[in-house]
Amino acid sequence: MVVVPGGDFLRGRTHDWPDTRLKWYPNPLKDDVPVGPVVLDSFLMDEAEVTNRKYLEFVRETGHRPPFHWIDGVPQSDAGDQPVANVSWDDATAYCAWVDKRLPTEAEWEKACRGGRESEMYPWGDDEPTEELARFGAPSDGPVDICQKKKNDLGLCDMSGNVWEWTADWWSRTYYAEAPEVNPEGPTTGQYRALRGGSWFDKKSSLFLTCSYRSWARPTERSPTIGFRCAKALGADGSED
Repeated sequence: MVVVPGGDFLRGRTHDWPDTRLKWYPNPLKDDVPVGPVVLDSFLMDEAEVTNRKYLEFVRETGHRPPFHWIDGVPQSDAGDQPVANVSWDDATAYCAWVDKRLPTEAEWEKACRGGRESEMYPWGDDEPTEELARFGAPSDGPVDICQKKKNDLGLCDMSGNVWEWTADWWSRTYYAEAPEVNPEGPTTGQYRALRGGSWFDKKSSLFLTCSYRSWARPTERSPTIGFRCAKALGADGSED
C-alpha cells in the first residue's frame, strides 16, 4: 500500500467543459462543483486495483461468489494480473473487509488520484491521455495487467482508466455544496454508489478519465468496466489503524 499524506487539497473540477456553460445542459454533469478545500487524515491506498488472482484467493477461502464471467469459477489463465471486474459494491466491500481494509471515500480517492497535483485534470497533469499513461479506448480488448502504465506522483497505478473503481460513498449530485470540509464520508443514504477513474472502454476525449469526474451505479451493478482498490486508515504514529 502507498501512504497518502494528510492535509488539505482542492476537490472538484477546476477546468471547464464547453457544454457545462449551456443553461439547459443536464445537471448531473455539474455534480463535481463547487470546488472547495477538503482536509483529510493520512491514509493508505492500494498501489493497484485488486486483481483476478487476489480475488480468486478470496473466493476460494470464503466461498464468496465469483464474477459471473469466470468459467467454472476461475478467471482466464492469462488474466490473473488484470483488475477484477463484474463485482458489485457489496462484493468489493466484502473483499476489503477480508483483507482488513475498506473502500476509500470519494474524497480519499480524489486526493490519491491527484497525487499532489492541485487543480490539474489527470493524475499526470493536463496533457491528454496517451497509451503510455492510461488504458482507455479499447472497447474490443478490455483491461490490461495492472501497473503497465505510468504511476502518479505518489506511486499509484491506473488511477485513470483500466477499470472504474467503487468508492465507499453514496452518490448525490449536490453533495459538494453540503459536505463537511474535514474527512467527508458522503451522504448517509442514497440510491447509487460513487465510481471514479474511468475505464478501458472510455474514449480519449472523455471527461470520465479525469481526477474530478464523478460517476455512479447501483450497488448491485456488476459490470466488466467496474473494479476496485482498497484503502486503510493510518495512525498518527505511521502505523496501520
